[in-house]
Amino acid sequence: MTGNSPYSVPKEPGSIRAILLAAAVHAALFAFLWFGIHWQSQQPIAVEAEIWSPEIKDAAPTPPEPVPQPTPVPKPEPVIQETAPPPPVVAPPPVPDPEIALEKEKKRKEQERKDLQRQEELEKQKQLQKQQAEEDRKDKLKAEAEQKAAKDKAAAQEKQKQDAAKKAEADAKKKQAAADAAADNKRHADELKRMLGQAVGNGPANSTGTAAQSQGPRGDPGYAQKVGAKIKSNINFNVPEGLAGNPAVEFDVQLLPDGSVASIRLRKSSGVSGFDEAVKRAIERSAPYPKDSKTGSVPSSFTGIHKPKDQ
Repeated sequence: MTGNSPYSVPKEPGSIRAILLAAAVHAALFAFLWFGIHWQSQQPIAVEAEIWSPEIKDAAPTPPEPVPQPTPVPKPEPVIQETAPPPPVVAPPPVPDPEIALEKEKKRKEQERKDLQRQEELEKQKQLQKQQAEEDRKDKLKAEAEQKAAKDKAAAQEKQKQDAAKKAEADAKKKQAAADAAADNKRHADELKRMLGQAVGNGPANSTGTAAQSQGPRGDPGYAQKVGAKIKSNINFNVPEGLAGNPAVEFDVQLLPDGSVASIRLRKSSGVSGFDEAVKRAIERSAPYPKDSKTGSVPSSFTGIHKPKDQ
């Protein structure tokens, strides 16, 4: 920074004083170290001196050996005889009173009898408590057994009721299925009779449940069987397990002259919607229907009757 610059670093106050103080401290530390090292490096000065006398003197005589002194014998201490104390005066034991002794013996026996009686009572109480506990345990086991037997009996009765109800329901279903089957068979037979009765003026009927109409007396008697077999081959349905009876489905089918299906009308349901739909799709897939070999034309309509268990 120059003197003309608007910014300048101010000088720190006391810098010279701090430098002098630091120099003094270093000088004192140097002096302390120098004196300490110099003081420890100085060797101590040893001074030896010998004194000689010019006169010749004889050597000092050897001191005589010490004469052994006799060991003093300790004097025996005088034995002081102690005077024995006088024997204690023993008082004669008191003579027990026989009546008091008898009374004490009587009380002791009475106490023993009471203790024995109390012990016997405690034993009886323990025995009674044990018997009562055993009786309570037996009563509890008996009550539990009776309660279990009652529960088992109630469960058995309930099971019998359920089995009877299931059996009655199954019998009712069987009867209903048999009645439905009989009614279906009767209705089918009546329908066949009706169709057979109309065969002279309308057309034939077959045993597969399909009847061709409007064929006249010149129609082929086996045409209805061929149509029924064709529809049956196109039915794709799995009979469910436990299906009661063999209910039939009936469709009225209107045909066009070229053998295609004009309309399909459900005349009577089998009660199994899946089977009804499968028969309807089979009727549609079986088109176009062939011409009658006798008349050379396609019948105007027919009634298709099919049962699930006959497929």
